[in-house]
Amino acid sequence: MSLTRRVIVCLDVRAGRVVKGVRFVGLRDIGDPAELAERYEADGADEITFLDISATPDERSTLLDVARRTAERLFIPLTIGGGIRTVGDVDRALRAGADKVSINSAGVHRPAILTESARQFGTQCVVASIDARLEGGVYRVYTSGGSQRTDLEAVSWARECVARGAGEILLTSIDHDGARTGYDLILTRAVSDAVAVPVIASGGAGTANHLCEAIEQGGADAVLVAGVLHDGVTTVTELKRAMRDARVPVRMAAA
Repeated sequence: MSLTRRVIVCLDVRAGRVVKGVRFVGLRDIGDPAELAERYEADGADEITFLDISATPDERSTLLDVARRTAERLFIPLTIGGGIRTVGDVDRALRAGADKVSINSAGVHRPAILTESARQFGTQCVVASIDARLEGGVYRVYTSGGSQRTDLEAVSWARECVARGAGEILLTSIDHDGARTGYDLILTRAVSDAVAVPVIASGGAGTANHLCEAIEQGGADAVLVAGVLHDGVTTVTELKRAMRDARVPVRMAAA
């Protein structure tokens, strides 16, 4: 029997509100994170991911408050990411109700945080978040919300993250983010083939067919969706129904 593929709804949170943009810019207010998370769970989302796209201490505490308020209402897994710099930050996020913590920039600057977090909380709690942009035929890793270029290559960095203890890879194509033209299947496939942990495809979801492609052609274990849901273009139920019809195994919400 095939493993069920997950549809994860991403909520980019700034100052306690959900926002959405294109290629990490042009942000618009979408709504209250806790209310949206609860609605998406009812509609069949398998997991919720909160990404704090602002990193000041005050906004970090705002996100933890929102996470706590949300976790009290959610029955599906909640991942928190953005602004996670230390093992103490990981601990606070988990105590606030997160099931997993996504680590991006801090992992690049000090990779030991992945190992330390995995050792203290378990690899199942550690998600390595990788934002990549295609440059001259190479997928280059970016940090700080896609604003800081690094010398790291995405596939080799994904391998190192897993070697250091990450139990999952959240892989975002900056080029495709918010464009709704489909995920970067070449990038997704390259990373999926390179690591033995689940890979979440992110950046570019526009239709149910895009989700199917990320899984069947890209090798992703899960797909991250945001804008098309926030704007009411489709629903999780509609996406999953189409995926099921395409013979992609998904968990349907109870009637």
